[in-house]
Amino acid sequence: MTPDQLAHADLRLDVDGAVATITLDRPEARNAQRPRMWAGIAQVLEELGPEVRVVVLRGAGGTFSAGLDLGLLDPGRTDEEGSFVATLALDDQAIIDQIDVYQRPFALLTDPRFITIAVVEGHAIGAGFQLALCCDLRIVAEDARLCMKESALGLVPDLVGTKPLVAAVGYARALEICASARIVTGAEAGEIGLAQVVVPAADLDGALSATVDALTAHPHGAVTATKRLLQDAPARTIEEQRLAERTAQVARFRELAAAFSPAAGG
Repeated sequence: MTPDQLAHADLRLDVDGAVATITLDRPEARNAQRPRMWAGIAQVLEELGPEVRVVVLRGAGGTFSAGLDLGLLDPGRTDEEGSFVATLALDDQAIIDQIDVYQRPFALLTDPRFITIAVVEGHAIGAGFQLALCCDLRIVAEDARLCMKESALGLVPDLVGTKPLVAAVGYARALEICASARIVTGAEAGEIGLAQVVVPAADLDGALSATVDALTAHPHGAVTATKRLLQDAPARTIEEQRLAERTAQVARFRELAAAFSPAAGG
């Protein structure tokens, strides 16, 4: 994406070797999300080169994301790009198809090509919470505040957050968090499995650096193949998973053999 395209999408992008950092860049609106931000994230993820092993997602201005830009629900702003009030004039299938487009960047965060990390400080509300949930790992400030706000608005979470939430905390806890629309603190997120690392906000960058170093220390092919095995495991029987492991290992053996063959030497 060009700098102008990134700015229009309210994003910043920094690629440093194997690490790409996508920053939600609407600090004046606590990084509230609009469809053009989602489209921008999708385009960035689709255009990342094979050298990128880790994608970091974070927010500008000391907060992750306050969620959906509620101005898009204002009946007086139907001419605004991405107005959800205008979307309601469509038929049911057209609305379903439009949400499918909105979901795309959230789903792309699960791509086995890279490991995705959400760095959460301040607030991660509604769409912000779901964006963090769709990342593989979450590094969270102790005083962060996470909330699945949709039920309080008469809505359901529809940005791919329900499946990873259940996977992280189980059905009963996920239901309680969603139905109550309560705040989950960063400290609690670590206790119930929503966050893999919980530190004071001042230590987020150090925790991120240590995590990235650990995740990039081993062969990329082995890591991506392992991610795919783990992603697909819940839907497989044990026999299916055994076969998937054996099949994946053949590819690893072949790659290692090629690396150590005389023709590959120097």
